[in-house]
Amino acid sequence: MDNTGLAPAREAAIRTSFKRQGMMRTMEARIDRIAPGRVVLSMPVTSAIDQQHGFAHAGATFALGDSAAGYAALSLMEPGTEVLTVEMKVNLIAPAAGTRLIAEGEVVKPGRRLFVVRATVRSEAADGTLRDVALLQGTMIPA
Repeated sequence: MDNTGLAPAREAAIRTSFKRQGMMRTMEARIDRIAPGRVVLSMPVTSAIDQQHGFAHAGATFALGDSAAGYAALSLMEPGTEVLTVEMKVNLIAPAAGTRLIAEGEVVKPGRRLFVVRATVRSEAADGTLRDVALLQGTMIPA
């Protein structure tokens, strides 16, 4: 786990917040990496999140990217705060075919009140190859 430069209490707060998300539990999502301004989440592609063609549903793809970007922002926010999405744009650039989705969220610009964020969501094939499937950009606010 890469948490270079992140206070242990901040990492613990992010993990605690993540555990409270029912949608992330339902999708079997997990935190793979936390670093200042950067969070990586992943989840298996299962029948619970697929669509009629067998790809991961765009809603699941969006939710994972949104959460990764949000927690990246939270890693830079003041202790004791939480995070909310103000707005988020998504470009779905390829079908999310594969066995796992991986979302890497990052802070583009932290502000006093608003944080500009982005996330890249990739699908991982059974052989381990990765393919970009979605790009997200948005704004987060402390709650």
